[in-house]
Amino acid sequence: MSLTPVRGTATIEEVAARAGVSRSTVSRVVNGSTAVSPSALEAVRRAIDELQYVPNRAARSLASRQTRAIALVIPEDTDRFFGDPFFGSIVAGIGEVIGESDYVMNMLIASDDASAKALGYLRSGSVDGAIVASHHTSDTFVDRLADTVPVVFGGRPARVRPSDHYVDVDNVQGGRDATRYLLDRGHRRIATVSGPSDMPAGIDRLQGFREVLDEAGLEPVAVEDGDFTEVGGADAMRRILASGDLPDGLFVASDLMARGAYTALREHGHEPGRDIAVIGFDDSAVATSLVPALTTVRQPSHDQGRQMATMLLDVLAGRATANAAILATEIIERASA
Repeated sequence: MSLTPVRGTATIEEVAARAGVSRSTVSRVVNGSTAVSPSALEAVRRAIDELQYVPNRAARSLASRQTRAIALVIPEDTDRFFGDPFFGSIVAGIGEVIGESDYVMNMLIASDDASAKALGYLRSGSVDGAIVASHHTSDTFVDRLADTVPVVFGGRPARVRPSDHYVDVDNVQGGRDATRYLLDRGHRRIATVSGPSDMPAGIDRLQGFREVLDEAGLEPVAVEDGDFTEVGGADAMRRILASGDLPDGLFVASDLMARGAYTALREHGHEPGRDIAVIGFDDSAVATSLVPALTTVRQPSHDQGRQMATMLLDVLAGRATANAAILATEIIERASA
């Protein structure tokens, strides 16, 4: 089996010299220690990036595959991770495949302030590869991570490189199908609560929404970012209602945001499914818990997790695998639209 050469031939001493710090300081940064001043941390990180340094333990790990450990990296804060059922479904799928292998999985919830520590851990040679389950365009440490160990992304990376591997759902088509569903039922005044503009899933679902309305010669009543959270969905719906321009159809780009939209609609005396048709995205447990039950776009999150884990295991074993897999979505009809 041929292995991709490990990037970076610099030594730890060269990194220390470039950063103007001691060898032990570089070692602490690489190993994720917090006992480093902010200025030294920044100098070492800059030197590591400039010299493309990879710790010797990481190089040996990549060559021998002896750690038998995989990192699951969640670049989100804990509230979002534990509050969104999407993550539970995708992690369950990943866990099933890893559990059937001889690898163990280490999960890192890496919010912005923890990204340096997470990157230091992953660069230390403690894992053979990583799965990144969610990411934003601002998550620059994810790019540095992909230069250190083999990575499979959940969702299309914000900046796709030829060497990247990822498993995504067809978010553009899902957004198209949701909007077409509303149009086919006679709705012409359609708004959307979109996902964040720094996440490919949010961008793609909004693109599908706009494409179908453009083809129909219609303008959206409103487009409001709900940040893929319940609170964000409620706030976005309140902004739509505050405009005084009530839509008759609403595409909400996640079930969690749809739950927030239900709350805001009822605050203003409007009943979802009766006064305004609502369609969500995910087909999570949230969709069936709502009253009326939410019509939604099903994305196969569990299968996505399984395929991500399988793809990474194939990469680590040197087996041929496609760089990208795109999974289909489908409309699940219920009472809200």
